[in-house]
Amino acid sequence: MLEDYLTIFVTRVLILALLALSFDLIWGYSGIMSFGQALFFGAAGYGVALVARDLGVASIFVVLPAALAMGLVLSLALGAFLLLGRHPPTTIFIALGTLTGSYVADRLARSWYYLGGQNGIPSLPPMTAGGYEFAEGRLYYYLAFSVLAIVYLVCRFVVRSQFGLALAGARDRETRILFFGYQAQKLKLTVFSLSGAIAGLAGGLYAFHDGFVGPNMVGVVLSTQIVLYALLGGVGTLIGPVIGVVVTESAGFWLADSFPKIWPIILGLLLLVVTLFWPTGLIGLVVSEQERIGSFGRSSLPPRHADTGVSNGTA
Repeated sequence: MLEDYLTIFVTRVLILALLALSFDLIWGYSGIMSFGQALFFGAAGYGVALVARDLGVASIFVVLPAALAMGLVLSLALGAFLLLGRHPPTTIFIALGTLTGSYVADRLARSWYYLGGQNGIPSLPPMTAGGYEFAEGRLYYYLAFSVLAIVYLVCRFVVRSQFGLALAGARDRETRILFFGYQAQKLKLTVFSLSGAIAGLAGGLYAFHDGFVGPNMVGVVLSTQIVLYALLGGVGTLIGPVIGVVVTESAGFWLADSFPKIWPIILGLLLLVVTLFWPTGLIGLVVSEQERIGSFGRSSLPPRHADTGVSNGTA
């Protein structure tokens, strides 16, 4: 129902929502503050761009799995370095480590001639599948929407499983989880790697949608934007960051058209007001805290004990 230029804009929003979803998976459910999500996003984008440019391969059955694998391998390597030390790492250590990785990748992309330097890698061919070309427009929109929906359902299954319960326990009471015999850092590494794989998948989609990859895709600015998206929508909800991306990008699109000179200032003030006065994000305006968090696993108590308060001590 939208004009072509709006369809292209909405498709880009869906891909960024996929990246924001990957961030919320590690911050909202495991307490890992990653300022380097753009590292996995951009590295996978560069990887598939090189595959298309140097090998002439643009099949969707090759480039998207390759993007996912690149994000997975890179996040697994970085996560193992940051998380699997002799002592549990602090939040600041992980945040600065991922931030440093994103900054280094940005400087490397800008200075390496093979990656195009400041100009990036332009004019990527469209993805293909069975004779069809996934050029920007309605077909690519349906592709991005389908991928986002599938990944959201997978993430929801993961965080509502017993693994998600153990992960949430490691986030809130790591010493207790260790006492129960769980290896908390390996749990966090698993979800960190899954998050990187999702970010890599988003990077592959973004590269072929725009037909271009550049240093900004791996830089600190994009990583910071993702944090703001999650804060605005609501952390630890999966759907919250998606809402944050849609609202922020839509507001920026409208403000840039209506107030071309001062729209970044207006948008920044709006984000500041929301994060200050509604710490739970926009989703906290429509659902309660209990509804927002939900329930994990199966209750071992019969229904008649639901209102007695017995379960509070075993939560």
